[in-house]
Amino acid sequence: MDGILVDPTDVNYEKLKKNTVSFFTHLFLITVSVACIFPLWWAFASSLKTQGSVFKDLSLFPRDAHWENYVEAWTRADFSRYFLNSLFYTVTVVLGVVFIASMAAYAFSRLRFRGRNLLFLVCISTMMVPIPGSFIALYVLLNKLHLIDTRLGYILPQINGGLPLGIFLLKTFFDDLPKELEDSARIDGCGRFRVYWHIALPLARPAIAVLAIFVILAVWNEYLLAMLVLSNKDLMPLQRGLMVFQGAHITQYPLLMAGIVITVLPVLAIYLLLQKHIIKGITAGAVKG
Repeated sequence: MDGILVDPTDVNYEKLKKNTVSFFTHLFLITVSVACIFPLWWAFASSLKTQGSVFKDLSLFPRDAHWENYVEAWTRADFSRYFLNSLFYTVTVVLGVVFIASMAAYAFSRLRFRGRNLLFLVCISTMMVPIPGSFIALYVLLNKLHLIDTRLGYILPQINGGLPLGIFLLKTFFDDLPKELEDSARIDGCGRFRVYWHIALPLARPAIAVLAIFVILAVWNEYLLAMLVLSNKDLMPLQRGLMVFQGAHITQYPLLMAGIVITVLPVLAIYLLLQKHIIKGITAGAVKG
């Protein structure tokens, strides 16, 4: 009987245990990945079908692919105008959030003044208040400033909404930067702003990439604020174009899915381009020493 018992310290037993854990871990990750990718692939497959077959033909690989749906979706919804609007809003908001949040985060990290910690907590506590929760006060404020139905009235609230997360991420990153680099630059005659611009900001590129992708996703997918602030179709973002295919009595699902794929592709491309910096930014500060 003693020879049949498995010794927990046996090398083969440890290898088998490790392989079993690895197998179930990979199985779980594959399952989660398939669950995340399936809706996107279903939207892509549905965009290649006709209105009559989108729910009858449940195939994920349509035989007769109707690529003309993308051309019709682009032209009928006037996606070129909405696309340029969303591109302008996204670039402007990202630049505004990164510039203002980086300066504020650097000040919170390096400057010492009375009430610094309290002010920082007040800033990041606003992350608990979503933009839709302040729509009434926001509309009244923008109306008094005559910013309703203007690009500036749509951009400023989104910059303000992205600042708390940006300040939190960048301050944490600046806190981990070695101060010896800044001291050396200051000895060479660099002022506070030049140290921030030439030393701290370039070193914070991984954290800035993480912040940029979060802001890009938020601005690119924004819809509710546009419906509140904007009424001129020439100023509407890309998400507004998707509503062209959804009517009161019928929804043109193939064209709607084609429009969704069009809106997803730019964000996917940006994520692939910034992937290396995003991973660095997420893991930055995880290892001390």
